[in-house]
Amino acid sequence: MNYLNIKDEKLLPTVVELNTLLADYHIYYQNLRNFHWNILGENFFELHDKFEELYTDARVKIDEIAERILTLRYHPMSKLKDYLKSASIEEATSKLTDKEMVTMILDNHATLLSQMSKVIDKAENAKDEGTIDLIGAYIRELEKSSWMLDAFTKETASQLNESVLEA
Repeated sequence: MNYLNIKDEKLLPTVVELNTLLADYHIYYQNLRNFHWNILGENFFELHDKFEELYTDARVKIDEIAERILTLRYHPMSKLKDYLKSASIEEATSKLTDKEMVTMILDNHATLLSQMSKVIDKAENAKDEGTIDLIGAYIRELEKSSWMLDAFTKETASQLNESVLEA
């Protein structure tokens, strides 16, 4: 019985993109753990906690992405060597400054957001509302985290764009 009412051949492109997202999230998760363990300097306490918050969230999303693939009636990728081969995110070195770590996390976020867009495109084509809903929420959350991390990298005197149009 196909409880999803979606043909398997329509779902396969979504599953392929979800597996790539799963691989990206695993490398992102490990980068966060690396930074959590290896952060030094005046921002230690703040970033140590922030990296833990982010990797805890990533761990939950990894499980949810894998379970979504299972819900679509496919096996999720589950080998580290396959993650390393499939991911667009690369493993980070531990010898970075605090700001370099945050910048790398922001780069990881950009890659994750790009991959999430690919998932959404394929899910829309398959009319897979469950995947669209799941990934749409991830996009909103990751954009907010990115804004906060980006603000951390700015100088106090930096300004945002004006939102009011002058007539």
